[in-house]
Amino acid sequence: MVVDGVMIPIIALLIVPVTAIGFPLARAFARRMEQGQNAPRVPSDVSARLERMEQAIDSIAVEVERISEGQRFTTKLLSERSSAPVGGDVSPPVR
Repeated sequence: MVVDGVMIPIIALLIVPVTAIGFPLARAFARRMEQGQNAPRVPSDVSARLERMEQAIDSIAVEVERISEGQRFTTKLLSERSSAPVGGDVSPPVR
């Protein structure tokens, strides 16, 4: 068994180098992760294609909104028409 007086310097000799080397390595790794250097790179042709797809999807969304607005308008007209009396104020035919 190691005497307590000898154990403290041995632990100090182990902790100091590990801390002195490990702390800067950990900081460098954290900086690299923050900067996104490990993020996968997207080729320019793929990013251009994705941009065109995004524009196409946006234009489709606008057209779908126009169609739905037309359907709402038609539904409103039909509901107003069905709630109005069919014959209106028509008097019986005179003979």
